[in-house]
Amino acid sequence: MVRIYTDEIINAVCLNYAERRGVQPGDIEVQLSWDEEYGYTAELWVSGRSQYLIESNLLESIEQYMHSHHNRRVFRSDIKLDIDEDAGEFFADIADQ
Repeated sequence: MVRIYTDEIINAVCLNYAERRGVQPGDIEVQLSWDEEYGYTAELWVSGRSQYLIESNLLESIEQYMHSHHNRRVFRSDIKLDIDEDAGEFFADIADQ
């Protein structure tokens, strides 16, 4: 199993959405969150506009990131998002194949 933490999850989202929007990853800001009603979400800011991402968007970004930066083909079903509330840290566990 591989575990990635908040910063790497945010990097995955920034890289994925920078490619989609034709901007630099540094032009994107991301804030991860979790709540009872919506689960894992993120708010993304690009060029002064915000967009909300749902869990499937986050999983897609992690899936693409793992393929492009770790040379690992993973599927959304292999990724489990979680949060360490004591540390205030998000993480994703990615199952070995």
